[in-house]
Amino acid sequence: MNKESFGACLLLTLPQDVFAVISRFLSPSDICNLILCGKSICALVDSEKTWLVQCEVVKVIPLFEIVQWRIGISSYKVLCRFLVEVVKPLVGIWVQENPELGNVVYVMPGFLSVVGCRIIPQKVGPLWIQEGRVKWSPVFEIICGPDGSNGFFLHGRDKEGSCLYPGFVMGIEKSCNVLLLEVEPRREKILCNEIERGTSRKEEEIPFCKLAFSDRKNLLNIVTSHVGLHVVEPLNGKLFLTLKDDEAMLVERRTMLLKMHKFGGNWKNMNLEEDDQLCYNPMQVDIKELWEYLRDDFFFDMEEDLIKVTPTESTNVLGESSSSKNTAPSSSEIRHSNRKSFLSSGDTFGLSLKASYTELDSYEGWPYMYVHHFSLYKLPVKKAVDHEVYAGLWGGTFGWPAGKFPTEKPEKALYLLMLTYEESKEYNERVLIGTKILEGNRYVERPNGTAMFIVNIDTPSLEPFPVDADETDFENSYSGNGIAEGYGFRYPGSKPGSLFVITNDLLAFVWQETKDVITLQRLILAEILKKGLGSCVPPLPPTKNFTYMRRSYINEFTKSSTDPSYSE
Repeated sequence: MNKESFGACLLLTLPQDVFAVISRFLSPSDICNLILCGKSICALVDSEKTWLVQCEVVKVIPLFEIVQWRIGISSYKVLCRFLVEVVKPLVGIWVQENPELGNVVYVMPGFLSVVGCRIIPQKVGPLWIQEGRVKWSPVFEIICGPDGSNGFFLHGRDKEGSCLYPGFVMGIEKSCNVLLLEVEPRREKILCNEIERGTSRKEEEIPFCKLAFSDRKNLLNIVTSHVGLHVVEPLNGKLFLTLKDDEAMLVERRTMLLKMHKFGGNWKNMNLEEDDQLCYNPMQVDIKELWEYLRDDFFFDMEEDLIKVTPTESTNVLGESSSSKNTAPSSSEIRHSNRKSFLSSGDTFGLSLKASYTELDSYEGWPYMYVHHFSLYKLPVKKAVDHEVYAGLWGGTFGWPAGKFPTEKPEKALYLLMLTYEESKEYNERVLIGTKILEGNRYVERPNGTAMFIVNIDTPSLEPFPVDADETDFENSYSGNGIAEGYGFRYPGSKPGSLFVITNDLLAFVWQETKDVITLQRLILAEILKKGLGSCVPPLPPTKNFTYMRRSYINEFTKSSTDPSYSE
């Protein structure tokens, strides 16, 4: 036996059960490489047992859920691909800073899907620390078909009730940090049952992101108005398996979604196994239909289309303009040309979701982001490790003792904070930053992305707890500064304070001067929602539901619940 074949032959002598155990030390890409080595190795490696182990190796859902998901999919290999390419890159906290009161979307595994849930700005009662209840609203979901194909649904509502808006998944990068909702041009061939899956854009054609903001907004509104499908139970609000749900119900819901994605409004009378193709794609809008709406007056926007005299233009004493000599196009002409180029790049148009990676600068744990794009930005959530035990997502309220409020204020605003560690040049040591990402007041007081506190994590504080500790034992304390009232908190200052550690899952920051206390509890949102402790709130209209921008400092969900005309 030569040396080259020795390793392969030894591998082939292993039983599949033994190789499945060994495969725990390999990645899915390692398994794929082994499969390419030859037919004999492929027979050993490419097995259900091996891919079941690889689904566990990905570490995005527990084993019992992996087994549950296998019911609706052709193989564990297909399931593993969905976990690696879709679920793992998207799971986490996504934010948008405009408006500053909301736009926190938690993406988590559903049932053979990945779902986005907006955490609603809300007030919580005295027992929130113990009960961990949250209000949430569906934003989007990506479902996995039996063959591993992906279907995208945007959640929203119109005047008649909740809707689902089917679309395409146009790519998910493994290290994605920006999630974009766009309108995607599609090319269709002459035969109605031959739909070109990709797009063949020319270099000079304008992508959606280069269009003017109002053009992008209007295109999204037009497409969603054409592809929306009204939903009822069990489609509405049952996005993931909770302790209260029946697995069979979620299987039924997924079948309905697959039909809706394939057949559109005719889904109730169709079977997924039917081979007959429709003569149109239910997820797309015909270009002829779009042209009827896309007139210049429809897109007219005073702020962007005001005609200004350029420096190259001059007017003589008789009022005659020499602008005809200026060959440079105006902003209005450029905008019209970009729109025309975009609309000519496809025969039909549909919704699309893209997840890409972009180099982003950040300040105190908060990324700089484009506020006029329908986009969400991923916040890195580090797991607590020995030298960074407090990293991660925390929820809190003002008040002490933990979980107890004064009787005159039975509810208080919920705050979500992302705690991160950074090396500080100012302090010349490590600091722990508590960045506010959600506030439960009706009107914003402390802007998103601002640090509620910054403490020197390597320098313990000797300050005693300044209020009645009610015989609470503190493990550690650290000195630092907390946000202080400025001009409506738009330009906040800071005041000295201390962070007190009750346990690794319970903290309290105290402002020394005012004796105000914010009590924080570590949050694992997936566990809270899967325990059924959350309550589902109806979504906003579709475009606003992905990234809502109508108000800068107001709770949109409070507005929508009190204004019957909001859905218009």
